[in-house]
This record gives sequence, C-alpha cells and structure tokens, in this order.
Amino acid sequence: MANRHSTVKLVFRSLGSKNYLLFFIGQGLSLIGTWCQITAMSWLIYRLTKSAFLLGAIGFTSQFPAFLIAPFAGVIADRMSRKNILLITQILYMIQSSTLAMLVIYNRITIWHLILLSLVAGIINGFDMTVRHSFVNDLVENKEHLGNAIALNSSLFNMARLVGPTIAGLIIGAAGEGICFLINSISFIAIIIALLFMKINGEERKKTEFFQGMKEGFVGAFNSVPIKMTLFLTALVSLMGMSYGVLMPVFAKDIFHGGPHTLGFLMSASGLGALMGALTIASKETNRGFERLIPAGACICGLGLTGAAFSSNLYLSMVLIFLTGYGMIVFFTSSNTLIQTTAEKDMCGRVMSLYTMSFSGTMPLGSILAGSLAQNIGARYTILIGGVFCIFGALLFVTRVKQQKEQFVYQE
Repeated sequence: MANRHSTVKLVFRSLGSKNYLLFFIGQGLSLIGTWCQITAMSWLIYRLTKSAFLLGAIGFTSQFPAFLIAPFAGVIADRMSRKNILLITQILYMIQSSTLAMLVIYNRITIWHLILLSLVAGIINGFDMTVRHSFVNDLVENKEHLGNAIALNSSLFNMARLVGPTIAGLIIGAAGEGICFLINSISFIAIIIALLFMKINGEERKKTEFFQGMKEGFVGAFNSVPIKMTLFLTALVSLMGMSYGVLMPVFAKDIFHGGPHTLGFLMSASGLGALMGALTIASKETNRGFERLIPAGACICGLGLTGAAFSSNLYLSMVLIFLTGYGMIVFFTSSNTLIQTTAEKDMCGRVMSLYTMSFSGTMPLGSILAGSLAQNIGARYTILIGGVFCIFGALLFVTRVKQQKEQFVYQE
C-alpha cells in the first residue's frame, strides 16, 4: 500500500504547483470538448464528401498555418505574458466552434465553410500551441518536476482523446455533429476561468528586437545536437506517422463496415494507448534518459502502424492502434521534455516554436499526403508506408546518438 501511494505521489507530483493544478483541471475539461469536435469534424467531412482526399486536405488547412506562424509566436511568447495570449486564443477558439455548431445545427454547412473554419482554427493554433508548450515552464515552481508536468499534460490530452471520441460517437448517432461542436464551444469556459484565477510571477520578458530574437532562437536550437536531432525525428514522425488519424473514418466505414461508434472505438483505442504512454513517462523520477525513449517510442509507433496495415479484425486493429498511440505519445512527450530541459530558459518560447513547426507544421503535409495516397493506393498501404518511415527514423536517431552521446547535456 505504501509503495502504491508513493508511486501515485510520484506520478502526480507537479500538481503540487497551484497554477499548474488550475491549468490541469481547466484544460482537462476543455480538451474533452476539443476531441468531440475533432471526431465529429472528421465524420462530417467524410459523410458529406465520401472523399479520403478531402479528409487530408481539411486536416492540412487546420494544421499547416502553425508552421508559418510558430516562429513569430515563439518570439511573442518570450516577450509578452503567455497567460494573456492564451486567454485570447481560448476566446477565439470558442467563437470558431460556436460558428461551426450553428452552421451544422441549422443545416447551412458546406465544404467551403469547413475549409474556412478549419483555416481559422489553424491560425489560432499556431499561437496557442507554441505558447501553451512554453507556458508549462511558468506554471511549475520546482523545475525538477518539469518533465512530469509535460507528461501529465500528455496524459490529460490523451485521457480526453479516450473519452471525447466515445462521447462524440454516441452524440453523432443520436443528435448529429452540431451538438458536438456546441459542447466544444462551451468547454472553453473551463480553461478561461482557470487562466483568470492564476497568479504568474516573473513574467517580465527580455525585450530583444523582433527578428533578431527569432534568429537567436534558430541559432540556439540548431547549435544544439540533441535539439536538432530531436526536431528532425519529430518532423519525420509527424509527417509519416501521425497522418493515420485522418484515415480512421475510412477504416471504420469502408474496411470494418461500421458507423460513428466504430470510429469512436478506434480513436479511443489510440487515446488509451497514448494515455498509458504518457503515464509511463510521468512515472520517471528524473528529467534524464529521454534520448533512449525517443527512438523507442518512434519504433513502437511504427510497428503498430505496420501491423494495423495488415489487420482485417476490428479487435486486433484496436490493439495495434493502442500500441501506435502508446509509442506515439512516448515519442512526442520525450521529445518535448528533452527540448525544454536542454534549451536555455530565456529562449524557451522560440525553441518550442521550432518544435511546433516540426510537430504541427509537418503533420498537415502528412495529412494531405496520406489523403492523396489513400485515394490512389488505399488506406492500408498508406499507413504501412508511414510505419516503415517511423522505424527507419528511430534507427537513424539511435545511430546518431551513439556518435554524439557526449553532447546530450541537460540543464540543471
């Protein structure tokens, strides 16, 4: 019993910071709504168009703006109050999802509305994701708990990923996609209230010239071997591995001949695997050793995708998608933590903007590539190719780590 209690305390130790606790609760409620919207959006697109290509194309419009905006957002995150920036992005998200809800509920939605509103969400996301990553540094008082806080963020994201699609599958079948969008718009109230109750100390930022600050971020990141290598593998996995999510409606409807509930099961399996992966990282006692977990996560993800490409059984596919989600989150959480614990503190926003570019910037390219490939060679071969690239990238990373191991130095 004592060991169990100490393990739980270890996993949730960063919740001892009041600001982080507020963020954890508010973000948790908001993310459930976000995953309801993501699931409903993919189902709505495929229901209206029957096009795997458009699934990828709209995934592109909702994610690619982050690639263009992130470098500017990184400088802003190092110059201004990150709390205030996040308040603005949450309000804008609420307006976007409310508009989407009304268009669907009143049966006025068209594919052009979906493209435009996805583009708006992508622009907001370019600022929100970059600032949100670096904001964790402001919330955790004990910097030894930074890795744990990042892992708990991933746990929260994937707990919502587990719950949200299941709720969405039930709501879509009973009341339609519009109610899912409405739930998401209401859910942003939770994170807005949490942000308003936070008291952040030491938000004075270094006022460097804007473009000089951006240049400093690029130079600082690419002069660091661990950061440069991690950004490269993040871009590769995001491009080739993460795109499996946009093809889940194709698997649910055309391969397993199911409906919204089948899509919910597949996405929830991925979310459960990701949740377990995040808790695995959260139970780590130190902020070290991530250079080994990064390639391990990418390889597990690749193996899961490769197996899912050959599976014709729904339950086996759920297990393999679980494995994919587990590996994916071990990889991304480890990458995020390694970068934040090796980057200089006053450049955290700018360095994390490069992580956003590698993560969210290449993912939309992967979405449109996956949509195009699935249209021509099928969804199975598309995720098989993605799995092979993830495994290849992991092996390349391991080779470079052996050559440059002495340069992996963590900030104290």
